[in-house]
Amino acid sequence: MRLAPGRADNVAPVHILLATDADWIVDEVTAALGGPDTSFTVCRDGRAVAGAVRERQPDLAVLDLQVGSMGGMATAMALRLDESGGLLPHVAILMLLDRQADVYLAQRCGAEGWLIKPLDALRLQRAASASAAGQEYREGMPVPATEPDADPAADVAAEGELGATAEEEPAPAG
Repeated sequence: MRLAPGRADNVAPVHILLATDADWIVDEVTAALGGPDTSFTVCRDGRAVAGAVRERQPDLAVLDLQVGSMGGMATAMALRLDESGGLLPHVAILMLLDRQADVYLAQRCGAEGWLIKPLDALRLQRAASASAAGQEYREGMPVPATEPDADPAADVAAEGELGATAEEEPAPAG
């Protein structure tokens, strides 16, 4: 599945559902992911997303965290609940988060991926392609060490001789 602008041979049409009430997000997402074979359904209320999925199953649902009275988190959880109950098919979900602290919420809603705003076209394209393909695209998560035997203390020493961190600092017992 191709979710980047431009035309390639033998590319199937792509349908993206976008749930947001912010015009600038509609503009950013449609500009980054739009193309001649891409169609969009825009829901300005999270409560309308399940009905839109029933009418036309999207290849990807892009959910803004803040959407009217039912935000992206609740919408994603409702989609997953309807899926588990056999009421809706599986829909790949990409969440648009407002800040790094929202990663905690995104981890629990069953989304394939998430981005932290502000948005840019390259990150949107990468995240959308990965999420639609069932792969994870998750910003704001710690990257695991490349070597399984890596020593975290060596990393702290390599960063500079700043002394112990607040977590390692000894405190008087009273």
